[in-house]
Amino acid sequence: MSDAAQPTAAEVRAAAEAVKTALDRHLAAVERRSGEDDPAVYEAFNQLAAAAEAYDELLYDRYDEVTPFEIPGGDDSLPPYAGPEEPHAVSVVIRRDYAVAEPQRLLAQAQRVEAAEYENAGLDDEAAATVPGALTILFGEFEPDEIATRHKEFGLTEGDSTLWVMAAEEAAEPGEWLEAPFEQLDPQYVVCRFDVSAVFDQDEDTESDDELDDDLVEMDGDDDVEPLDAER
Repeated sequence: MSDAAQPTAAEVRAAAEAVKTALDRHLAAVERRSGEDDPAVYEAFNQLAAAAEAYDELLYDRYDEVTPFEIPGGDDSLPPYAGPEEPHAVSVVIRRDYAVAEPQRLLAQAQRVEAAEYENAGLDDEAAATVPGALTILFGEFEPDEIATRHKEFGLTEGDSTLWVMAAEEAAEPGEWLEAPFEQLDPQYVVCRFDVSAVFDQDEDTESDDELDDDLVEMDGDDDVEPLDAER
């Protein structure tokens, strides 16, 4: 970073003062908390996390130093669980993203299904000729889990996915939420969630590359190490 783009010392000092203020507010919220999941404490925690992150970034940009603490969680974390202690029902909400990488493969698969299964079902003969129509046929024929395991066959490329398990006091009545199935999702009722993303793999690859670089440095410093066989 150039000197012109660096924060000033006054800006770093102001960020440090903001952390102190956020600490005081967080402590005050904790001292006044009305229960285990007091929203005021949760809000003060987020404000403290944001102030600490801002200070850490400015400190590093100006002085090439970091703080010795790390606040867990962040904007992507879930709020404290506030659902029933003994749920009598659960809702499982799944999102899976795909890119239509090979439209022709997708269309061909849908046309095969249409020819074999829907010949006399009264569907539009041109349903498999468009990407939306092909998706309708394939997702109507195959379970989502099967599509997830066979996505390459359908010309799809996996993106991020997430699964939320949400607690409920009781099961919904048949048809109760079908008109707006995702309208009343409350993150405070999420018991657990499971995320899959290529970002996680990239983080692991970066760590592995760093470890490999360290190993190479150690090998370079060892006169007794024989050169690796490049053809092995």
